[in-house]
Amino acid sequence: MKLTVPILALALLPFAALAEAPVVDVAVASEDGVRAFNAEEIPTYNIAEDGTLDWPTFSGYRRYHAECHVCHGPDGEGSSYAPALKESALRMDYYDFIGVVAAGRQKVGASDNSVMPAFGVNPNVMCYIDDIYIYLRARGTDAVDRGRPAKRADKSEAFAAAEAACMDG
Repeated sequence: MKLTVPILALALLPFAALAEAPVVDVAVASEDGVRAFNAEEIPTYNIAEDGTLDWPTFSGYRRYHAECHVCHGPDGEGSSYAPALKESALRMDYYDFIGVVAAGRQKVGASDNSVMPAFGVNPNVMCYIDDIYIYLRARGTDAVDRGRPAKRADKSEAFAAAEAACMDG
């Protein structure tokens, strides 16, 4: 029996698929007065043509750097201690992302030993989880550069009310 497809090519198919960039829907389809959402109703960033970040994306930048960067590195770039979240936010389902942040994750094995603590009872993370996710996706798609964003929109009254309700609740 003669094989028409080289065996090496078949073996490399999974690696070729991993090298492809994930298709990420970041287009704004709707807004609720606080955040923008894509067609699947997943929070997304809304950056003006002049580079002005919407408040939720800027809030995500602030909260990420207050709570996450110690392990995951500045700007979502990763570290020797924890992975680059700007890449995880592109590959990971939104609901899985929230689940890992809320419940934590532990990977222990011969080649892996990492522990992500649970933040489910930390309002400084959970009240802003959508903002952190939005910021990381903006970083992952290169819509936001490294460092503190130069321009941002002001916090809306609707955002302030939602924030107060979460933090006080």
